[in-house]
Amino acid sequence: MDQAHHSRGAALELISDAVDEVNILKATVKKTTPPAMSVTISAATTSSSPSSSTPASPSSTPSPSSSASSFDAAPQFDTAKDKTAFRQYETACARVKNFYAEQHAKQTVAYNLAARQRFHSAARVRPELSIWEAMEKLDTLVDESDPDTQLGQIQHLLQSAEALRRDGKPRWMQLTGLIHDLGKLMVFFHVGGARGQWDVVGDTFPVGCAFDDKCIYPDMFRANPDYAHEVFGTEMGIYEEGCGVENLMISWGHDEYLYLVVRDQSTLPREALAMIRFHSFYPWHQEGAYQRFMAEGDEVLLKAVRAFNPYDLYSKSDDVPRVEELKPYYLELIDEFFPQKKIKW
Repeated sequence: MDQAHHSRGAALELISDAVDEVNILKATVKKTTPPAMSVTISAATTSSSPSSSTPASPSSTPSPSSSASSFDAAPQFDTAKDKTAFRQYETACARVKNFYAEQHAKQTVAYNLAARQRFHSAARVRPELSIWEAMEKLDTLVDESDPDTQLGQIQHLLQSAEALRRDGKPRWMQLTGLIHDLGKLMVFFHVGGARGQWDVVGDTFPVGCAFDDKCIYPDMFRANPDYAHEVFGTEMGIYEEGCGVENLMISWGHDEYLYLVVRDQSTLPREALAMIRFHSFYPWHQEGAYQRFMAEGDEVLLKAVRAFNPYDLYSKSDDVPRVEELKPYYLELIDEFFPQKKIKW
């Protein structure tokens, strides 16, 4: 890998980890603060088109059978961890402030439509890699850039998957943990890929409607051209009440990118696709924002994303996975849900 990709990847992972730290510590603050104070602390610390324009709904893959209903059982892997040991909340917020200033200013409707157009363009050459090859490629993106551990990306992905496996989660959910960050591969792809850190990582939110005050640093959205737009700046914007969260145009990043990649190339259930697509949509799944857009059945998706969240945030400090020992199990798991061996990225 060339030095430019290495440097870019290292910077990306540093900001990605800082974003995670904010969300970890924000959750800790909420848990340890009396209910009457929690909203105030959260706000004080973090504040300073037509339907044809919205993404298509996911494929109608059947929901998991009742035998896999344990996906939303309380996680057990992290019960003994000191979740406040990662960082102090205010310090973590300071590290991501400049990042969010750029993200909030640039994630416009126009940019998001263009990003999706680039992704779907017939002219775009889509690299073909198996899931494991994609994991190995992501592993080359960074080298010792993580401030919490010195593990490679494959080991991080395996930590999430193994935590899910130890807790007896369904096989489809274990696979979701394994692949959920593979969308960061978009930094490799010049056509349809990333323009900076701001359109790869960070909390996500819908574009095309008013930005919610429960987003991190809501005041920073004032720099966004859509903020005062006569349509995009209104409560409903280009959407209708109860339109369904799957019909929202979520800010472009690694979550949305991976969702579009696997939606039509896997047999993963609707809940898994929601975990992939919405795991950074913190204003919705942790802060209760954008509820007006939820349709019948979206409660299942919200439940799924909330069930996945601890395995996304808290598994990095687990024991180091032995990649070669675990590889046969996960190759079999990949084959179960990705019938074609090569995936078009």
